Order: sequence, then structure tokens, then C-alpha cells
Amino acid sequence: MDRQPVSARVLNEAIAWQLRLGDETAGPQVNAELQRWLSDSAEHAKAWAQLGGIDQQLGSINSPSARHALQISATSQRRRATGRAFLGLALFSTLGIGLALQSQPLPVWLADERTGSGEQRSLMLADRSHIQLNSRSALDIRFDEQERRLFLHRGEVLVETAPGSDPRPFIVETEQGDLRALGTRFIVRQERDATRLIVLQSAVAALPDSLQAGRTVRAGEQVVMHRDHLDDNQEAPIAADAWSRGMLVVEDLPLGDLLATLGEYRRGYLGLDPSLESLRISGSFPLSDTDRALAALPPSLPVRIERHTDWWVKVVPAQPVSPPGK
Repeated sequence: MDRQPVSARVLNEAIAWQLRLGDETAGPQVNAELQRWLSDSAEHAKAWAQLGGIDQQLGSINSPSARHALQISATSQRRRATGRAFLGLALFSTLGIGLALQSQPLPVWLADERTGSGEQRSLMLADRSHIQLNSRSALDIRFDEQERRLFLHRGEVLVETAPGSDPRPFIVETEQGDLRALGTRFIVRQERDATRLIVLQSAVAALPDSLQAGRTVRAGEQVVMHRDHLDDNQEAPIAADAWSRGMLVVEDLPLGDLLATLGEYRRGYLGLDPSLESLRISGSFPLSDTDRALAALPPSLPVRIERHTDWWVKVVPAQPVSPPGK
């Protein structure tokens, strides 16, 4: 089964089709409508196949209670549906994550290793390579006699391959293609519709899915990989791996991008007033204390932190804008 992630929107639609098929009141036209939906997009067919293959993936789930809960959700298509609210309640009561399958692609929830908001994890692999997962990340580890392969479903990973003469290639796979390590230390980040590779030591060969030949990216360089092409190699950002030591270092970064990164390390809403989108900032910020990072903004930018609750924070202009006529 293709384990590359599909969007949450398409996964929601696939779950809705399962519910319709399980509804005893559904008419004979439902099957025809489903076939049209499946033929509309390859991603639709992929999402449908992933839902149907849940039982095959349960072998990687070690917890009996978690495995049982996933089996319940996987077989829901064979039961009479009682609506999305019931599905959400069932998932919440068994997994404690509410509408889990609707909020993220299935491979994220079934991944070998996952991190939550503000969490990082360091792992020593079987070949003694070292990886560090950033906040909100998920990956699978697939080592066999032919190759050492990681599949990054979401987020960011820092890889340091083990020294030695292991003949098996070390590959990080993403939705956009393969990144083959050439005895190296590098970062892979899954972005919205692309993969960002930052090489810290040695070199990495980048090969998009739809190309026959790739390109080598060397130490001090970065590249953005799409499924059908590679952007030009660029200079790597300063201190790109600082997050692995609990810091975020930025140089002339749009304020919105900074807040998006800090938002990965906290729960709730972190917003930006649209009038501030042109502001840029440089500096270093602690990732373990995002409130302290936000407090560092007003001294250097014309902004203030508007805090409604710990879960609802917004960066707004330092001086409130007066309504017209005032």
C-alpha cells in the first residue's frame, strides 16, 4: 500500500464515503457516485486504499488497546453509520485524540515515531546512525538487507549517518522524492507541498519522484524539492540545526514565518495582524518557552502581544488602530 500522506480534506471525504456506504438508507446510486469520486483524482483513490488497508498496518502498533481502537475505526465502514459525531466520539473514547483520523493523514497516526507540540526526540538507529525529530513530526523506519530508509510523513528530522562502511544506501523519503545521504549530516523538512533539504556536512543526492536524474547538494547549501523538479541550490540558513539545541535562530525572516515556527511549539492559536505581514526580524528565540520568545518582539518591532487566554494569543500593532471618524 502507498504510505505517502494524503491531505486531511481528502481523508475526511474518504471517511464520509465509508459512512455513506454503511448507511442502510443509502440508495443504489451511492456506488456510482463513489466511483466518480475515486476517478476524479489519484489522491482520492490513495486515501480510499489507505483506509481499506488499516488492518494490514496494525502489525506496527505495539499497544493492544491502541490496536483494538484502530480496528474499531477501520471496520466502521461495515457498520450502520450514525454520523460524523458518533465517529468522533468513538475515536475520542478509545484513543483520546478526538477526531484523530480526520485531523491528520493516517500514516502520521500509524508512524513508527511521532512527536507532539513542543516535543523533540533523539533516536539511535540499528546501524548507529542518529536522528532527532523536531516538534510535530512523524516518520517510519524501514531497514532491511538492501537499504536503510526513513519515510518522513510530517515535520522535520536531523540526520547524522553512522561512520563506517555499511554498503546499504541511507535514504530519507518524503512525498516529493528521495534524499540519499553521502556520508553526511543533514536536515529534512516536510513543508506544505515540498521538501526542504539543508546539508550541514558532506553531501546529499536529491531525486524528485518524477525525474530520472537528481542533483547533489553539498555542505552549506539547501534546496527545495518538488515532485517534478528541484529549485536552485541556495545558501543554507544560519544555524539551521539550532532547534536541536532548543533555540531558533533567524536572519531577516518575515514575522509571519517566525510565528508559524513558534506555533509548532505551543498549543492553541498564535495569530498575526495582517498589517504586520511586511515586518521582518533577526535574532535568536528559545523554543522551550515561546511566551518568552514572544515577549522579545516588542522591544525591536512596533508590536504588542494581545493575550486573550493562554490558548489564544495574537501579535498586533503597538498602537491600536482608531475606528474611522474617531
